[in-house]
Amino acid sequence: MKTYLVVGASGTVGSCVVQGLVGHGEEVRALTSRKERAGAREGKVLWTYANLASGEGVSEAFEGVQRAFLLAPPGYADQHAVLRPLIDEARRRQLEKVVLMSAMGANAVESAPLRQAEIALERSGLAYNIVRPNWFMQNFHTFWLHGINTQGRILLPAGKAKTSFIDARDIADVVLRLLTSDDLRDQAFDITGPEALDHDEVAAILSRATGKTIRYQEITPQQMNQALLAAGLPADYAGFLVTILGFLAQGYAAPVTGEVERLTGHQPRRFEQYAQENSAVWQPPAQA
Repeated sequence: MKTYLVVGASGTVGSCVVQGLVGHGEEVRALTSRKERAGAREGKVLWTYANLASGEGVSEAFEGVQRAFLLAPPGYADQHAVLRPLIDEARRRQLEKVVLMSAMGANAVESAPLRQAEIALERSGLAYNIVRPNWFMQNFHTFWLHGINTQGRILLPAGKAKTSFIDARDIADVVLRLLTSDDLRDQAFDITGPEALDHDEVAAILSRATGKTIRYQEITPQQMNQALLAAGLPADYAGFLVTILGFLAQGYAAPVTGEVERLTGHQPRRFEQYAQENSAVWQPPAQA
């Protein structure tokens, strides 16, 4: 039995990774930014505090850890600044393996912060894997939920481009496969869902799943930026999201890979399944 550090342990992917590791009988060091939760034990899960912005608690989080799953939580535009101290600490402690969740397309520009974090891991001398998922299906009941529930609209500057959305559970399955084995070490994998859909098709699927009328409405990048700022996002992170949505609108998120099935042995979940399972989340548009 090993001890695994999971960054983002309460997040969309990280929580699924924690559950999977516990299901395999492993010990988990779950990272939290909430000091009041630090030290709490839930079965095989021990919650450990660290502030990724300041670095407080990072070294202590790695004590007694053999393997680690790293990601940059939402809200950080300079992912390299957040991830580099984690990678450096993993190298200092000579962990057996590190799996980093990046993002599909992160390796397109060498100077991009997320690519710089990938390079730091590649050059660390540690056994590693990099997982680059496409846009999450779960964004539709988290980040994009407000527009759907208040206006019956998916409000995005996405044009007519298709995206091979992936379910976060499939990402976690891939992470678990790589984190707990060594046969595919030192490789990176672009992972996607089984099909590419545009946002009109997504809206139609959500409408069928909920019995309500949901439509896609294209907005400008400027409108998107204003909406993100109004929601309280930092300006640099809002700008980052608008930039990567621009790449989506240009079609860069459309490719479909077969890596989920190759790595896990099962086909990735389809958007219809995700929509049916979460149909209660999308409420009717507000009435005037």
